[in-house]
Amino acid sequence: MTTPASGFHAALEDRRRQVEAALDRALPAEGAWPATIHRAVRYSLFAGGKRIRPQLVLAAGEAVGGDPAELMPLACAAEMIHTYSLIHDDLPAMDDDDLRRGKPTSHKVFGEAIAILAGDALLTRAFHLMADLDGDQDGPRVARRLRASAILGEACGTSGLIGGQVMDLESEGKAVTAAELERLHRAKTGALLGACVRGGAVLAGADGAALERLDRYAHAVGLAFQVVDDVLDATEAAEQLGKTAGKDAAASKATYVSLHGVETARRMARELLDEALAALVPLGARAATLGLLARLIVERRA
Repeated sequence: MTTPASGFHAALEDRRRQVEAALDRALPAEGAWPATIHRAVRYSLFAGGKRIRPQLVLAAGEAVGGDPAELMPLACAAEMIHTYSLIHDDLPAMDDDDLRRGKPTSHKVFGEAIAILAGDALLTRAFHLMADLDGDQDGPRVARRLRASAILGEACGTSGLIGGQVMDLESEGKAVTAAELERLHRAKTGALLGACVRGGAVLAGADGAALERLDRYAHAVGLAFQVVDDVLDATEAAEQLGKTAGKDAAASKATYVSLHGVETARRMARELLDEALAALVPLGARAATLGLLARLIVERRA
């Protein structure tokens, strides 16, 4: 018997496979010159994962009537940027982690220099992909692609992902306020997740009230993802997480658990889920996948 939940997970898996195929097409073959870097890029990009960021791009565009083919370049670019950030996060100069998605991290397999270059290659390819337009693209479609690229670029720059990582490093072992912690997480994790939603909506031609609703959803979901990450790091084992557990506490990092405790952090995640779901109500049935993705983000165990 097929339930709504099982139908959703089947659809999610089907879309994940579509993203995997698109990512494969978007990259040089593993043996292409210089082969070492392409092996390293593919090692990390195809190491597993739910592809939540591409799923958000596609679901946000779907919520306002977008064409999946128009949305896929951004879906792939977002996953490339996410993977680049993980490769660099795991480096000895950053979080110094040996395990990611249940496998040795890039620098443990290929060495630090190639790991750095693999991250750089993924970031570069992401924006190459966004700029690689067919010659017959019309003006409005080109304008939407440029706008989505700008949203993505801002999210992974010094006001977003990179800025959040800097703040994360500088806050280790220090007392931070609730406002500072929220700013850190909205930048380090929330900015890219939010850009997936906003960018997908923009590519689909959303504006006005629909875009404002999706912005509110993105604002809530982006922070909820990191709040849950903090809880999982404190409560789950490495086998469940696919990465070293307890790293945040060991490094004296500022987290929602270290500042508020596990139960309060869980309550905050549920409140953010409620905010996200409320924002979607006026969008109706087409936003159902976004609602289910929000639940998946908050209720996940890894």
